[in-house]
Amino acid sequence: MTNEKNKYLFPLIVMASLFFLFGFITTMNNSTIEFLKSAFGLNDVQKQLPNTFFYGAYILSIPVGFLINKIGYRFSIFTGLGLIAIGFFASIPGVGFGYYGFLSAVSIFAIGVVILQVAAAPYVVALGPAKSSASRLTLTNALNSVATVIAPIFVSILLVTPELAPGETLDNSAIKDIVAGPFTGIGIATAVILIIMLFLKLPNIKEKEEEEGKTGNYKSSAFKYTHVWLGSLAIFVYMGIEIGIPSFFADFAAKKGAVIETSTTDMLKFYWGGLMVGRLIGIFVLNKFKPNLILSICALGGAALLGGSIAMSGNISMWLFLGTGLFHSIMWPVIYSLALEDLGPHSDVASGVIATSVIGAAILMPIMGGIQTATGTVIAAVSAIFIYYAYLIFFATKGSKIR
Repeated sequence: MTNEKNKYLFPLIVMASLFFLFGFITTMNNSTIEFLKSAFGLNDVQKQLPNTFFYGAYILSIPVGFLINKIGYRFSIFTGLGLIAIGFFASIPGVGFGYYGFLSAVSIFAIGVVILQVAAAPYVVALGPAKSSASRLTLTNALNSVATVIAPIFVSILLVTPELAPGETLDNSAIKDIVAGPFTGIGIATAVILIIMLFLKLPNIKEKEEEEGKTGNYKSSAFKYTHVWLGSLAIFVYMGIEIGIPSFFADFAAKKGAVIETSTTDMLKFYWGGLMVGRLIGIFVLNKFKPNLILSICALGGAALLGGSIAMSGNISMWLFLGTGLFHSIMWPVIYSLALEDLGPHSDVASGVIATSVIGAAILMPIMGGIQTATGTVIAAVSAIFIYYAYLIFFATKGSKIR
């Protein structure tokens, strides 16, 4: 058992570093919303488009799953890293063509993140016994959470608009000057990681999956497993939970009269910090309790804090709203591990099916933005999150058990 753990220790560390990378990029993309709104003069729906362009790339997840099945996890990771580097370099001239030119470049590095995400989850699941897969995914997601805490700080320091008069916006060249340094730095860092990984030898878990396929009693396709589809829907609504809180935080804090001494973007570090702390705790908790139970408790806890934040006002409301991150922390890894359970050789394609639902952020954020515009209040928009919590409780208690 010790040799088995040692065998998988190094590749697990490598996977954790990739979780850090796409966690940083994902959160950074979301954290740029207020900067872009001010710089380009966007309305409530337009400012959510970075989420639409970024998470919309996850519609490619199923084809990516088949790609990974053909070329293997190692070459898929190289491809993902390459696209991320290209996307960040392309973002700089993209700004010169305006908001939609910038968003087009976002789509490029988003596809790279999709490839990494689809490849990384089943790889981590396969690096050890099935019973501890949720704990391993939570471990790698803990490092992902470290990145999500750093990213808003990174954005608040480096992506800052100068003082603007009401209705005034920046011209494209000024925005280009602001984003050039940070985006070039991320592109170079990603390229360096890619070069390093070219010289690393990662185990071929495909052989392990094929062996399981010979010895296990599996259906002919990942598409025939009900819990995969229900898990995919769980990821879809989870994205409305995880991304909904930071996306609407600025408007919610203003609505509740919270007094913020720093920027609203900087305050998001507390939300993402809650996810980080929760995932660190989850590494140990998930080794002792069933993932289904923990997911139910977290959904109920998140709903309670959100309800409290709506009922209260001022800074208490704001802290309850940000505090939901603690309960959101283990939702992603637990949903993913439950949805990938008992799939053996179908894990890579199933991971693509599940990851496709990350487009939930691309679809649900504009819808919630539309609700805010139609009702004139952000409260109506964030109240939709209660529906998402309810579905996660269903998936935890029943949906994940349907085979």
